[in-house]
Amino acid sequence: DRSRHPRRSRPERRADAVEEAARAIEEAERPVCLFGGGVIKADASDAARTFARTYGIPVTTTMPGIGSFPEDDDLCLSWAGMHGTGYANMAITHTDCLIAVGTRFDDRLTGGIDTFAPEAEVVHVDIDPAEISKNVYADYPLIGDAGRVLDQLTAAVREAPDAEAWRERCDEWKETYPLTYATPEDEPLKPQFVVEAFDEATDDDTIVTTGVGQHQMWASQFWTYTEPRTWVSSHGLGTMGYGVPAAVGARVAADTMGEEDRDVVCFDGDGSFLMTMQELSVAVREDLDVTIAVLNNEYIGMVRQWQDAFYEGRHMASDYTWMPEFDKLAEAFGALGLRVDDYDEVAPAVEEALDYDGPAVIDFHVDPEENVLPMVPSGGANGKFAAVEDQL
Repeated sequence: DRSRHPRRSRPERRADAVEEAARAIEEAERPVCLFGGGVIKADASDAARTFARTYGIPVTTTMPGIGSFPEDDDLCLSWAGMHGTGYANMAITHTDCLIAVGTRFDDRLTGGIDTFAPEAEVVHVDIDPAEISKNVYADYPLIGDAGRVLDQLTAAVREAPDAEAWRERCDEWKETYPLTYATPEDEPLKPQFVVEAFDEATDDDTIVTTGVGQHQMWASQFWTYTEPRTWVSSHGLGTMGYGVPAAVGARVAADTMGEEDRDVVCFDGDGSFLMTMQELSVAVREDLDVTIAVLNNEYIGMVRQWQDAFYEGRHMASDYTWMPEFDKLAEAFGALGLRVDDYDEVAPAVEEALDYDGPAVIDFHVDPEENVLPMVPSGGANGKFAAVEDQL
């Protein structure tokens, strides 16, 4: 029955309202770009970078949009949302013109809709008409391919908005709300330290995959992503166990493309790793060079964090103190298995695992009480994030 088939979208070659959107961008005093996963899917990262840099507009991304704009660029505010940076969330809260490309405005990005970009005129670029004004009203709806529409916008904007003071304010927020963590000598190894150690030891084209949970957030916060398709995660699907098979797939893809020297690193949690660790057998069988870092806190960490923050510390099905020894399990599969408990063991273990020609698993025993910060409570205002433990 053809009447049951979904209607296909065939965007026009030129999006409507480009000129009107361009005038709004020119007149903005506090513009912000928000690049989503659609930018990467459309291979539009170059067009996005050209647009933002040409007009000096600060850039935030969604979590799926990580890598669409280099996080070491002065204009970059990193990613926004529930566990995004404080400075990205402040910029979105106070912008007067939000140029959103390839994003569906899901609730983990927006928090409460009423408090999301409340002062902004919204330019929304998306190939799917169903996404326009679905969650966030679009003052300037631009339906079309992300790269094509960004090129049209770049050509249509006649002069850069007067945003020097705004850029300075965004830089001040970077200084006020940096991503930091403490490393007291009387507390266990911090997971953020592990992520940074891998980032320092690998090249910019390293592919990072993750499972779902606290480790996923730390991997996205404390690694500096500069290229698209280097961050591979399940995002809104929330697929625990995604990291290891995704790493296998990324390794096969890289090898097929002649990129055998490219590193593939999977950050996993103990709970996520338990779900698909059997895929180590595939990695061993196919002699795949992947490195798996298990941030083992003996909890389903994000569940524990929510139970502590919102349920007065009543734990249910989040305590995993019975965890197996993952280094020994890795060896049983035929992979390299390592265990790390202290800071001085991190760098040597990372080096050994990366140098090993085959699948390697490092079981990092990290602080079980460490929380992911910043955090916007579900449905809360992005500009009122918890920046420290006492605010949860």
